[in-house]
Amino acid sequence: MHYKHIICCFAIGVSFNCAAQSIIKANDPHIRYEGRIAMTDSTAELSWPASAIKINFTGARIRATLMDERSDNNYNVVVDGKVINVLHPLQAKKEYVLAEGLPPGKHTLELFKRTESNMGKTWFYQFGLGKNGKILAPPPVQKRKIEFFGNSISCGYADEDTTGKDRGTSPYENDYLSYAAITARHFSAELHNTSKSGIGITISWFPLTMPEMYDRLDATDPNSKWDFSKFTPDVVIINLFQNDCWLVNMPNNEQFKARFGTTPPTPEFIINAYAGFLKSVRSKYPQAHIICILGSMDATKPGSPWPGYIEKAVAGLSDNNIYTHFIPYKNTNGHPSIKEQQAMADDLIGFMESHIRW
Repeated sequence: MHYKHIICCFAIGVSFNCAAQSIIKANDPHIRYEGRIAMTDSTAELSWPASAIKINFTGARIRATLMDERSDNNYNVVVDGKVINVLHPLQAKKEYVLAEGLPPGKHTLELFKRTESNMGKTWFYQFGLGKNGKILAPPPVQKRKIEFFGNSISCGYADEDTTGKDRGTSPYENDYLSYAAITARHFSAELHNTSKSGIGITISWFPLTMPEMYDRLDATDPNSKWDFSKFTPDVVIINLFQNDCWLVNMPNNEQFKARFGTTPPTPEFIINAYAGFLKSVRSKYPQAHIICILGSMDATKPGSPWPGYIEKAVAGLSDNNIYTHFIPYKNTNGHPSIKEQQAMADDLIGFMESHIRW
């Protein structure tokens, strides 16, 4: 792996008196969670990208106990607003040092899931504070709330692959630097990122579309349903159709055959499918501003019909709180780089500041 700092199981080799530490279990009310996170009696289960665990404390050291499904996830360790390390939990229940040698005073720690559900899920059990460490009131709930429904672009797929190979494996995916997370931080908004690489509205690279999975609590479990009353976003941002625009032109693809047989979908079918998903989202969030965006890959290149499909779907709903906004084609190979993700965020933030009052 290419990380400069990775916390792994060997981090537990430092001497530490476990009996002296304060234990904060996963269900402790001093912990604040962000994202769709399944809670059990003993764990928090993280599957969606940008899921986060936050805690305020005093003390020089903090640890966490986790277990990963496949040892394929990575977490940014954010202390007092700065990313200080990357945590790579293993397939065994282990305790990891997240930070040590901290100066006296109050600290805020965040564990941010930088990888998506394609890498499996993680079980978080507890935090541990060292001698004289104290748990404080949880970080305040953000007043603003944003939810994204997206594909690999919103997941930060390959944004840290600087080789040009566009690798979508976990070392190169960092959703913390995706346009979605950057936008949420700009507005100091709580973020739910309901996104998955390869997904579309009419067809995906696998037998599942966003209308069929957008209501999941556990992204990896079709029987796990999200309670929409637990999170009401002020703004919903939909960035979908990039995968559709490729796959509807691939009649030999297995998913094309399963969805369409031998005949490509008509523009009317595509428009109606998008409008149907919009109606579903609106039924869950009657008061939200919904921004239908597309970009910055080739679905928005000059001459592409896909922005027009979205415009027609939105126009047909006659809803003044649904907007369209298209981010220009980046005109480079592969998925957006960190720089291109930032440019997307700047573009989206500018649109939101001009159109949304919240």
